[in-house]
Amino acid sequence: MERNDEEKIIKKRYLRSYRAHVHRRERLEEQLVEMQAMKLYPSMKNNDGMPHGSSVDRDLSGYMAEKERLEKEIEKEKTKSVRSYVEIMGCINKLQRERERDVLYYRYIKEMEWWDVTKRMGYSQREVYRTHSIALRKLEIPESWQ
Repeated sequence: MERNDEEKIIKKRYLRSYRAHVHRRERLEEQLVEMQAMKLYPSMKNNDGMPHGSSVDRDLSGYMAEKERLEKEIEKEKTKSVRSYVEIMGCINKLQRERERDVLYYRYIKEMEWWDVTKRMGYSQREVYRTHSIALRKLEIPESWQ
């Protein structure tokens, strides 16, 4: 693989890192909602006729611990996504041509499909691909990603 191809792959991975944090946060939020919904409904009782100790306290403390863990993870992902967004937008905004900035913004920050980007910008698909390629070549990313 050529050096230019490797650079493009690394730059694309960098640009996609923001959305990765957003997706992780959304998944964690969905998990939390699902867990809370399950807790609303009482668990099925074991009707085998045998005496059983109460596990309500254990169930509740386990639920609260998991809820707290998920909430902390959600906050971490929110923080990571904000930091990532600010850093990536800083790199994108350093590009001199507005349409290069727009292509990268719509494709990686807004996560739009190519067809939607072309429609939004009013350019042909070929022109958008060309602009994207030029923008990637010009984009400077942090040393830690290179």
